[in-house]
Amino acid sequence: MEKIEHKMVDVNGLQMHVAELGQGPIILFIHGFPELWYSWRHQILYLAERGYRAVAPDLRGYGDTTGAPINDHTKFSIFHLVGDLIALIEAIAPNEDKVFVVGHDWGAIIAWHLCLFRPDKVKALVNLSVHYFPTNPQMNTVDGLRAIYGDDHYVWRFQVPGEIEAEFAPIGVKSVLKKFLRFRDSAPFYFPKGKGVEAIPDAPIELSSWLTEEDLDYYSSKFEQTGFTGGVNYYRAFPINWELTAPWTGAQVKVPAKFMVGELDLVYHIPGAKDYIHNGEFKKDVPLLEEVVVLEGAAHFVNQERPDEINKHIFDFIQKF
Repeated sequence: MEKIEHKMVDVNGLQMHVAELGQGPIILFIHGFPELWYSWRHQILYLAERGYRAVAPDLRGYGDTTGAPINDHTKFSIFHLVGDLIALIEAIAPNEDKVFVVGHDWGAIIAWHLCLFRPDKVKALVNLSVHYFPTNPQMNTVDGLRAIYGDDHYVWRFQVPGEIEAEFAPIGVKSVLKKFLRFRDSAPFYFPKGKGVEAIPDAPIELSSWLTEEDLDYYSSKFEQTGFTGGVNYYRAFPINWELTAPWTGAQVKVPAKFMVGELDLVYHIPGAKDYIHNGEFKKDVPLLEEVVVLEGAAHFVNQERPDEINKHIFDFIQKF
């Protein structure tokens, strides 16, 4: 870990913290919620050793990246998030036409849209946990999830500015992160009012051994600095994204792609997800989708839980290009 280099890059009005290692073709790693560049620590080391330049930023509102207007969730739209990464690519690789992209969770959502908006910037894509969700012109994401899961579903509970942060505060940052990062249920997060994350059952410790106390301490130190609002703002921007991405209704993602998901991943168990992924619709929306991998026994944070397998899958795919 000591080999990984850290720097700040002036990006789209932000000072973006970037961790990187290696020389060669760039692989841009995009993290999810509630995560950081650190979520890619295993992949950075592995791929840097194999001739790639692994680059993992703290996204807008996260970690050591500064300058985002945290109290204005409208500044966290998918266009802001993709715009940050386009600016980052231009800053760190001005002479490269295209880069490889690897995303997980919210990072996967951003990566799908990066490829949708700017396929000219991406050689190939590997996404984890969150498959492509085509725009539904009839209903936005928040209302759709509320209709399926009810008012205690985490995405709905995240919508009111300050509300979920106030429920997290007395529990403590480390306890909140432990609940999220060690979550292993195929059902979604539910936060009944008044109970918050305490409603989430603890995972058996032997199933969470991949997340050490040292790892938790690193995450906690950064979220204690920033709070959770930056990350939660991504969910608050869902309705804005639905409105703004309407011109891409029916559009395809035309970048070579590979998708991986844990069989216990809560996203994989959203009603209709498995049918979409395995019965042809996914391939229609992402026509250059080459492979779908379901990792038996793995849960949501698959790049940290099963790094050896994920590393090899990423390497085997991108080395073809």
